[in-house]
Amino acid sequence: MEFAVQGLRVAYGARVLFDELSFVVERGERVAFAGHNGAGKSTLMKCIVGDIQPDAGRIILPHRTRVGYLPQEGIHLSGTPLLQELLNSVGSITEISRQINILSAELQRMKPDNPAYSDTVEELGRLELILQGHDAHSLRPRAETILRGLGFSEEDFTRDCGEFSGGWQMRIALAKLLLQEPEILLLDEPTNHLDLQSQRWMEHYLRGYRGAICMISHDVALLDSLVSRTIALHHGRAEEYAGNFSYYLKESAARREARKKAAKNQRKQIEKTRAFIDRFRYKASKAAQAQSRLKQLEKIELIEEENEEDVMSFHFPPAPAGGATVVEMQKVWKAYGDICLLKDFDFRMEKGDRIAIVGVNGAGKSTFSRLISMTEAPDLGEIKFGHHTRVAFFSQTHADVLDSTQTVLECVERAASRETLPIVRNILGCFLFRGDDVFKRIGVLSGGEKSRVALVCMLLHPANFLIMDEPTNHLDFESQDVLRQALAEYPGSFCIVSHNRSFLDPLVNKVLEFRPGSNPRLFYGNVSQYLEKVEADAARNSDFSDKSAPKVLRLAEKSRQALRRERAQERERIARIIKPLQNELKKTEEDIAAHDARKFEITEQLGNPDVTSDADLLRTLTEEYAQLECENESLFTHWAELSEEIDRLTSAPTE
Repeated sequence: MEFAVQGLRVAYGARVLFDELSFVVERGERVAFAGHNGAGKSTLMKCIVGDIQPDAGRIILPHRTRVGYLPQEGIHLSGTPLLQELLNSVGSITEISRQINILSAELQRMKPDNPAYSDTVEELGRLELILQGHDAHSLRPRAETILRGLGFSEEDFTRDCGEFSGGWQMRIALAKLLLQEPEILLLDEPTNHLDLQSQRWMEHYLRGYRGAICMISHDVALLDSLVSRTIALHHGRAEEYAGNFSYYLKESAARREARKKAAKNQRKQIEKTRAFIDRFRYKASKAAQAQSRLKQLEKIELIEEENEEDVMSFHFPPAPAGGATVVEMQKVWKAYGDICLLKDFDFRMEKGDRIAIVGVNGAGKSTFSRLISMTEAPDLGEIKFGHHTRVAFFSQTHADVLDSTQTVLECVERAASRETLPIVRNILGCFLFRGDDVFKRIGVLSGGEKSRVALVCMLLHPANFLIMDEPTNHLDFESQDVLRQALAEYPGSFCIVSHNRSFLDPLVNKVLEFRPGSNPRLFYGNVSQYLEKVEADAARNSDFSDKSAPKVLRLAEKSRQALRRERAQERERIARIIKPLQNELKKTEEDIAAHDARKFEITEQLGNPDVTSDADLLRTLTEEYAQLECENESLFTHWAELSEEIDRLTSAPTE
């Protein structure tokens, strides 16, 4: 066991976040914390790390276990050069050596049958590994590798940490945690401040991480690649799901539906029982039976049904049809001081273009968004809108100019047109402002809430060209789905600055990549295809830079057509192997879902007084429930093995 949460309760006044929350995370596990916004995911992490003391319950951590925590925001470091800040964060080699000496002395005094003996040996081994990693000859290269992976340049290594902006501050905090390698790593939205390349690097790095990882994220692609278990906070309890995050999303929906049916059936049974009681309670021959059923009714544990909002959707307000050209840049220059972001840059966006804007932070993505929305002028060159182009622009800074004295509803109604005014409450609900939330003053909202208000105001503006800068940063999965659906049906063109692959992939048909010191490059396809192309180019360049002459000669001898044919054949071979595995995986998932549905049916039957009064039937159902539990364990194990084999085959090189 790496750590355990036992009977945890946290309440703020009358609002109870969780009560009797319990679960265990094993050593080396990769776990996602899930749940709607406000369910208490971040609060749970703060309880585990000790920043918040729960009202009841406890966190059980093995002796000397280190916990590393990356919050969503609020970190600021200064006064130390970047690389030195990382090196200082791992602690003194002298202190680690001192701890090793103390434990070695303790071990010599212990007998092998002492319960603490094995723990002490394990801790000694852990400290020896840390000492090796902290060796001056290996620690500095590791620190530099981590910094480069997270997007820092060598020139940054000697800069004072205080010179870096908020997003880069969070990267520094993440780099320190990765260098320290705590046994438990808690990451709260770690990709919010990372570009795609840094995300990919972190994803690969975390796959080999030795400790346990618990993560909160709205990036399904990242979670699917890392986690093998999801703990969902639901009505103050922990619901567990074995499998990747997509499995959780599908299975949680199935469980909700099964719970809904079970609750409906239970209500029908209760109504029948009450009708029987009302009919016969005063009839002498049936009075005893009616009284018995009344007592059974009082003992029934009601099945909790989620108080869900109706599934909402949003459609963009109609806008005039635009011309063939949406926007055009000609010979555009843009610089800030000595930093030139665009140099003699030409760009043309045509009707139907759906473009993802990606690249490292500071390369010019947000500047480009302001330029093509014409909220900022270029230094040189010309930017022109096409015929009938109508622009709607969402920027993170728009949240800062909202009127703090207005309520959320007043602010959005003011931004709405006559046509969109009737759908204001609906769209606010889509983006997490429900019930009395719409009457909150803008001034009391969090930064994320203000950002969502600004997004809603923008979405209500009739336009045929949308420009959106990180629109999903503060949205839960439900709201992301609403926005994704609306964009999929949107007839106009759009540019979206985002690093959320799972959100962008179904929507975009082009990717515009920004690189420091160079003009942007345009790629055709979605973000995953863009990443594959970039990584393939990098691998090919690496091959040709290899000093091994025979390898270069062999590559040179093969024609491009022959290479394509070989790769296609290899892909077909892997597809033939994967197809039956995927079918078996699907069948296993269906079996698990069927087992869970049957378990809910049994749970419903066990609430029936006629069942509880029949000893044989009660025993049969209880035994069937236990058998289903046992079979599900085997199914989950088989599911995990199949998933691992499919992942291995799909990630295998095709050259």
